Parts: sequence; C-alpha cells; structure tokens
Amino acid sequence: MKKMSLKEKISYGFGDFGNGFMFDLGQAYLLKFYTDVCGIASVAAGGIFLFTKLFDAFMDPIAGTVIDSRKKVGKYGRFRPVMFISSIFLGILTVLTFITPNTSIHGRLIYGYVTYMLWGLMYSFTNVPYGSLGSVVTQDVQERSQLATFRQAGSLGSLLITGVVFMPIATSVGNTRVGFAVAATIMSIIGILSFFITFKNTREVVEVKRSTEKVTARQLANAVFSNKPLLTVILMTIFSISAYNIKTAMMVYFCQYYLGNVKYMIIINFFSIGSSIVAIIFIPQLVKLLGKKRASVLGFAMSFIADGLNFILPVHLVSFTLLMAISFVGISIPNGITWAFVSDVIDYGHWHTGERREGITYAAFNFSRKIAQSIAGALSGFGLGLIGYVPNVRQTAQTLLGIKGLLMLYPAIALVIAAIVIGILYGLSDKKFEEIVADLQNGKTEFTQIQQ
Repeated sequence: MKKMSLKEKISYGFGDFGNGFMFDLGQAYLLKFYTDVCGIASVAAGGIFLFTKLFDAFMDPIAGTVIDSRKKVGKYGRFRPVMFISSIFLGILTVLTFITPNTSIHGRLIYGYVTYMLWGLMYSFTNVPYGSLGSVVTQDVQERSQLATFRQAGSLGSLLITGVVFMPIATSVGNTRVGFAVAATIMSIIGILSFFITFKNTREVVEVKRSTEKVTARQLANAVFSNKPLLTVILMTIFSISAYNIKTAMMVYFCQYYLGNVKYMIIINFFSIGSSIVAIIFIPQLVKLLGKKRASVLGFAMSFIADGLNFILPVHLVSFTLLMAISFVGISIPNGITWAFVSDVIDYGHWHTGERREGITYAAFNFSRKIAQSIAGALSGFGLGLIGYVPNVRQTAQTLLGIKGLLMLYPAIALVIAAIVIGILYGLSDKKFEEIVADLQNGKTEFTQIQQ
C-alpha cells in the first residue's frame, strides 16, 4: 500500500484542528457563557450539558449507521463529503449557541437546550465520518501512530489558540453578549476552513468489500459488543475525557476567582497547552519504544501526579502553571494514542466478525466521549451549585476550595481509573495487530477461518 505523504498526514490533522475551534468552545466557555452572561443558574446550566450530551450520545450510532449504509460512494469517497458539508452547518450552530436571545431566563434555558442539542446532532455527522476516515487512509501501524500525533497536535493547537484569544475577543467588545458571539463566529470560520483542508488533501485508499445486505440491529450490536478491545477503549475514554473536559471547563473560573484575574488564562494555557504540543511530537517514538498501551499508562501517571500535587500544594502562579503543563503533557499522550487505538479496533472488528463497520464502531467510541462530556458538564454545573458559586462576586473560601477540587481532584482520581482500565483490560498488542492486518490484506478473517 502506498505510503502517505507528509502533506496528507498534516491535512488529516487539520480535521481535529477544525473540530477544536467549534468543539472546545462548548467545553471551555459555554458553561461560563450560560452562568455569567445569560444569567442561567449553574445547576440548570449543568442540566443542559447532562441531557443534551446524553441525547448526542445516541445520535452518534445513528450517524454511524447512516454512513455505513451509504450504497453510492462518489469520487470523493464515503466519509469526506459528509464530513465537510456537515462542518459548515456545525459552524453556524456554534455561533447560535453563543447568542443570547432577548427573552426571560426560562426562554434562554429552552434556547440553550435546543441550540446545543442541534449542535450535538451536527457534530455527530461531522466527527463520525472524520474519525472513520482514519481507518481508510492507511493500515500501517507507524503511520497510524503518526496520524494520532497529528490529530492530537491539531486538537491541542486549536485549544491553545482558543484558550489564548477567545476570552480577550469576547471581552474586548463593550457588550459581552455581542463579544461572545463575535468570538464564536471567528472561531467557526477557522474551523470550517480547516475541515476543507482535510477534505481536499486526503484520500480513502483502503479498499473494503462491503455487503449489500441491509444492516440489522443484531449485526450492529455484534459489531460493538463482540469487540472487546473497543469496549475497553470506551471505558477508558469515559474517565480520561471527563477528566480532560472538566479541567478545561473549570480553568476560567479558577483564574477569575481563585487567582483573581481571568487574563491569567492566557499565560497558563500558553505554557500548559504549548508544552503539550511540543511533547506529542514524540508520541510515535514513545509508541515504538513502549507500545501504545504502556505509553498511555505512563501519560496517565504523569497527569495524576501533577494534578495531585497541584491540589495539595499552596497555589502559586509559577508552580501551578508548571504542574498544569506537566498534567496537560501527560493526559495528551493517551488522548493522542487513543486515535490509533480506534483505528486498530475497527480493523479488529473487521477481522473478528468478517464485516467492516467503520461508522458504527467509531460512533460507539464517540458515544463514550459524549457520555464523558455529559459527566464533565454536569459535574461542573452541579458542582458549582453545590459549592455555593455566585457569578461575578467575590467567592467564599469554601467555594474557592470547591473550584480547586473540581479542577484538579476529580481529574486525578479519574485518570488513575483510566490507567488501570487500559493497563489491565486492553489485550490487543501491537504485534497481534500486525498479524490481523496481514490476515486482512490476504483476505482472511477470524470469522472466515472459524467457518472453514
């Protein structure tokens, strides 16, 4: 199979760069927008994240089924056209979520539910084909590790830029309601252009013979529940992504109220996320040396130790930023490797069952990410309510300690669990995967071998 060029690998990573400019806004700033700009109570805002993300989670399998069931595939492939067209609508909905309607609080709450649910639906039809694309651009183990690195680089790059410029743009306009919408519009345009780069410069080269029979619910269930490596990655993701997302959601509160200046976000994000971007360059070498599983456990351990120390030690801007940088470097390693895990479990499912289901397999994985996002959003909103948070006033000592705990204590605990899950339960070694790829390239699967 022809090797991917550097341009193709970088272009593939631009998809996550574009994702971040729309997705990261919701995770990092939408709760802040709901509570401090729209005036929605923190518990009610947490409910928006809880219920809309649960709704989104069930949209992913639907998106995966629709994509896998496409019978006509044009010259642009199965996944790329759906991904790009959906990204345009996703950009529009991203802007709509950051608009404050001139209604009562009750009306704003309903508007929040409706717009964020629609956003989640369109995100499914953008992200599922993008994630599935990774399994058909290459089957080479090292190239997949490199693609995972470029994906994580794109994700962190967008997080760095949005983390540094979003709040300054939003607050530079006299009216913060207008400011948030302006910032979201700029970010969305960049996101759509990034998806266009991925669409234009990648190719679906893995040829797979597909069944023309109608996909049944039993086949879909079999594609997911008989895939033990997939189920392990799903369980790990629930803990790792919820930890990551609650950190991004609580950082703006921590800087504004605990450190006393929201502009400290610029400094902290620059060094912590910037360090992560540099560190993930070494993911392919780390995977080559340790393997995907052990490299992931190492990353989780780094992040757990840094978050634990940050929670225990007195807060000082320099030491806090240093430990936060170590934490982000650590969690970025397994989060980057996860994309290689996903492509591997898609091939494993094909080998194990004899049927290739990229869309539904990736959708099942993305289901776990939505559950994790729901947990993080609910914990952030409900947690702020429990600790007595009141917007735009001086917080009590108890509330400040609660913000610190939400930012660092929950992630530390969740990442220990994630490390245990992937370290003990994931049984698909890199050597075994290479054997599976060889079987698939020779037209053999475990399913057909058993039948024979």
